[in-house]
Amino acid sequence: MTMQMILALLTLVIMLALIMFDVMPFGAPPIFASLLLVIFGQLFGADWEVQWDMPYAFAGFTNASVWMVAFFMVVMAAVQKTSLIAGVKTSMGNLVTKGGFKSYLLLVLLVMLGCTLAGGGSTGYYVLILSLVATLPYNEEFPTSKLLMPLGFATNHPLIPINVALQFGLATTVLESANFATTDFTMFKFALVTFALSIGFLISAVLGWKLLPSHPIADATEEQKANRDAASETMDPGKEKITVALFIISVIAMMLMSQLGNIAYVVPGLCAFALMLMGVVSWKEFRDNIFAPVILMMAGVIPVANALADSGLSAMIGEAVAGVAGGWSPFLIVFVFSLLTSTCATFTGSNIGSAFIFCPIAVATCIQLGVSPLAACAAVMLSAWQGGYMPVDGLPAMIYGMGKYSLPEFWKFTVPMYFIRIAAMSLGAVLVFPM
Repeated sequence: MTMQMILALLTLVIMLALIMFDVMPFGAPPIFASLLLVIFGQLFGADWEVQWDMPYAFAGFTNASVWMVAFFMVVMAAVQKTSLIAGVKTSMGNLVTKGGFKSYLLLVLLVMLGCTLAGGGSTGYYVLILSLVATLPYNEEFPTSKLLMPLGFATNHPLIPINVALQFGLATTVLESANFATTDFTMFKFALVTFALSIGFLISAVLGWKLLPSHPIADATEEQKANRDAASETMDPGKEKITVALFIISVIAMMLMSQLGNIAYVVPGLCAFALMLMGVVSWKEFRDNIFAPVILMMAGVIPVANALADSGLSAMIGEAVAGVAGGWSPFLIVFVFSLLTSTCATFTGSNIGSAFIFCPIAVATCIQLGVSPLAACAAVMLSAWQGGYMPVDGLPAMIYGMGKYSLPEFWKFTVPMYFIRIAAMSLGAVLVFPM
């Protein structure tokens, strides 16, 4: 290992230790870790190709996705004041009031069904679901802490996987670059592997029901509650319609990022400013939501993630695994490479980057072993979006922060979920694409 790899790994370990032992408030450890990168870069990085300077350490604060989510938090704060959201909360609250496993399972299935329409992993969709659940009133019989984690992760698992074009296209690109015929690699078969992944999540959600913690998560102050209640009572019907329309526009823009490009990132911001000018949210609400702890968390982990990727640590691990994969069963090959890819994506925050590190290695390994690489290619590509057992990326970070979970509570649900999902997906891949 090079000195840069060691220092990147050390920074990650320090950050995780600070999070695990609650040494600092939520959102602070990644910022501290970013400062460490600058120190390490100045002391040891004179000959490094990529310098860990101040712009590098605080690149998260110029990241488009971070600002998009931050502005959308403002839009969500506004839409929370409308009667529409009050009705949705009432419906969800009725299920929460009923309590029990049946209500829990129904909510998970409903969110997974919504994911079918919204698209797996859509930022707008998961922020919407998390924001709704986080503000539900506390119920001792069915606390919202038992809902936020499974419903948050459910936003990444479509019940009917019809929107798999992005990952399928990326996987096809890898196969073509390896000069491997893709005739049998169809989108329908790829969707079947995705369905196996969703079934794996559903199984983990059922098994994890008893493992979920019970505690309040809503943290609105009395002043904020009073302002929200007053706004919902007195909001002009015209303003309410505009607020809902701006919310819908923001969600649609975020769901169409691949089509709209940079425009999608700024639409929530423009909508947030419009809501402030209308008086739906105050400047204080605007400012507090933009710089919420969860946003600081998202921005802070990006430079640490970049440091891990730039050091070459992930590629080194992948090549080492490829060197010992001979004699492994097809399932084990797919399973191990999926674990490596998803873990790399979890710690670096780079889904596509992690996929394009490990997917070509997995394909090349299979070809060298004389087996079909289709199963490995499909599973490894999908696994880049299926980490989540550490709260250092967008969705898991928001779940961890908004749910007020401790790291042991978070792991109690996410670690079993992680292995069950990867195993189900790997099994589905080798069944759909025999090796």
